[in-house]
Amino acid sequence: MINWYKSWRRQRILRSAHFDAGIWLRVSTELALLGGLGVGELDRLREAMILFLHDKRINGAAGLSIDDRVRYHIAAQACLLVLELDVDHYAGWSEVIVYPDEFLPRREYVDEAGVVHLSRHPLAGEAWPHGPVILSWADALSSVVRDGANVVIHEFAHKLDMRNGEANGFPPLHKGMSRAAWVAAFAAAYEDVCRRVDADEHTLVDPYASESPAEFFAVLSEVFFETPAVLKQCYPAVYEQMRLFYRQDPSTRLPIAEAADGAYRLSP
Repeated sequence: MINWYKSWRRQRILRSAHFDAGIWLRVSTELALLGGLGVGELDRLREAMILFLHDKRINGAAGLSIDDRVRYHIAAQACLLVLELDVDHYAGWSEVIVYPDEFLPRREYVDEAGVVHLSRHPLAGEAWPHGPVILSWADALSSVVRDGANVVIHEFAHKLDMRNGEANGFPPLHKGMSRAAWVAAFAAAYEDVCRRVDADEHTLVDPYASESPAEFFAVLSEVFFETPAVLKQCYPAVYEQMRLFYRQDPSTRLPIAEAADGAYRLSP
């Protein structure tokens, strides 16, 4: 009965939704990480976006006006993560807040002496358990270039990680996936990145990945979808676990990226 109602509700939403085909064509062309998706996959992505946008409010902050291009950009990238899963993986919260640029959240913390301090550091994105995803539009828009960095992928990977509590780099695994294999792959790669960062060595993934296992999972999700060949080369065991988790293999659909001045760009 529940599955019947869910299917009926979704079909009703899809039939009645206003979705601008012209803007979607523009956005799907702009986003390099959608390259290689077939017609059927793009159709399923569009349907997931409609369902996502039906259940989530995307609100502007600090004067940012939200139009369909902004909404489709964010929804497309968020829904790419769950293209082979289900948009219900984002259930339990209802809002995306978008600032024009980096934002300055107010943070209070107490030091060892009991003194309360106020901290304000600029952020490009943030995800709250059971709360909103917060994004910088300027940073989200930079994802039109496939360079291995993607704030939307990063924050929505945190949301998937939070499905079983606080983000810790260990999201709920699918039936048939091995917890031991996940831990072994991620622990070895995380230790390697932390060692390289501590030694001031060059890393092919953002050094921010060494901040915590949660950030490691989010950063490597960015690399998995943006420059999959890099992750597959550096940490093949992690790539395999992400392939199983996301049920996608971006390395088969995206051109190999080449290193240039420390960044990865599309091959000509």
